[in-house]
Amino acid sequence: MNFQRNKLIYTKCKEKGLSFKHVCEIGVYLPATSNIIDFIFENIKTSLVEPDSNSISAINEFFKNQTNITLFPFAMYDNNGTVKLSQASASTFISDLKASPALVNDHFKVTDENSFEVPCRMFSEVDSGDIDLLSIDIEGAEWYVLKYMTSRPLVISIETHGKSYQNPFLNEIQNWIDDNNYEVWFKDLSDTVFVKKGVINFTFSERVSILLKTIHITWRRFKKKLYFWK
Repeated sequence: MNFQRNKLIYTKCKEKGLSFKHVCEIGVYLPATSNIIDFIFENIKTSLVEPDSNSISAINEFFKNQTNITLFPFAMYDNNGTVKLSQASASTFISDLKASPALVNDHFKVTDENSFEVPCRMFSEVDSGDIDLLSIDIEGAEWYVLKYMTSRPLVISIETHGKSYQNPFLNEIQNWIDDNNYEVWFKDLSDTVFVKKGVINFTFSERVSILLKTIHITWRRFKKKLYFWK
């Protein structure tokens, strides 16, 4: 989870002249660090998905004057029902995932004491079909959103990496991206932002930046593994 990320998507979309009618964020945590907060305050139709009761209370209080928000108090998963989450400080993840940032980078141990059950839904139960900007940061479970999504947003931000961590469903995510005509727009230290092909014009420097960032991320993860092996 990247707490300095919230201006980047907004700034880059404005630079490219992109506008949206329905924005959605899955995995909000703290509302003040929302990835789409600037769009929210522009009164664009917004869907927020967050299962943690403490975060839900904070979101409701922080955005109490915003009438453009619908909050879905569920985890996104492979079925409708309940699912167990584990909480490692700011990182809350589905307990039975084989990899999450907390598990890989912090060697977090799942126990009954740090876990709790929440309602879960397939994203098709939430997706109204008109989302055109989507941000997903749910600590390794991002694939469950894409898998059941009916919308085809112009822009999709997904937490794919971070230090030694690599999303456990990266192959499924990449296949979905390829099959649905998206390409990488930019990356930061945890997220990859994809855009529908043909929506924006890439400059040469943007293409070079993507390549250099990919090399940097790969090298950073390799160094972490070398340090662990020592």
